[in-house]
Amino acid sequence: MISESLIELRGLTKTYGSGDAAFQALCGVDLNIASGEFLAVMGPSGSGKSTLMNLLGCLDTPTSGSYVFKGIPVETLNKDQRSLIRRHALGFIFQGFNLLARTSTLENVELPLLYRGYPRKQRHQMAREALASVGIPEKERNTPAELSGGQQQRVAIARAIVTNPNTLFADEPTGNLDSKTTAEIMNLLCRLNSERGITIIMVTHEDDVASHAKRIVRVRDGLIESDVIISCS
Repeated sequence: MISESLIELRGLTKTYGSGDAAFQALCGVDLNIASGEFLAVMGPSGSGKSTLMNLLGCLDTPTSGSYVFKGIPVETLNKDQRSLIRRHALGFIFQGFNLLARTSTLENVELPLLYRGYPRKQRHQMAREALASVGIPEKERNTPAELSGGQQQRVAIARAIVTNPNTLFADEPTGNLDSKTTAEIMNLLCRLNSERGITIIMVTHEDDVASHAKRIVRVRDGLIESDVIISCS
């Protein structure tokens, strides 16, 4: 259920380099995202969509403008303070899964909890619950090499939600998957959004993937080109 404002961007810019080598990736973005939304960000290569995602995920800082997350002016925070937001409020899913190759599924999912200092027994319980929620509780002892691409992405999603974040960032989450597995992963993300109320902000270049979202924002030349509300399929 969509509720209060979660993210507010006003005049957000990002410039890389300086002088003749300067490149303005974002040129003054205004955007509001409500808690509980499922938003897809689309745009051609070099449009600024990845830069926007990095700023929203507190992985980078804007050159100018304001970014308010849950009432917190993010652009005023230092590196450690942004890290705290990522650790306690955000989850991340990547195209390349980013799983530890020689580590079991359960241990991969437990990693965010280990960084937070949770005791071993509690880590195990929470990781098993996360694996069950993405439909692969029986794979906890397997390593990534023993899993299919779709199963690896489910592990990555379990790792992203094990700390119960209210916001999930997905960067091309189905880029390495076939069409059948893509549909399964997108249905899973839709369920996490509708049943658990997790806000999902997803970058994708695929129209069929974006169609699972409830809102599509298109970025071009560092500006928002269109912002359309759709229905989750």
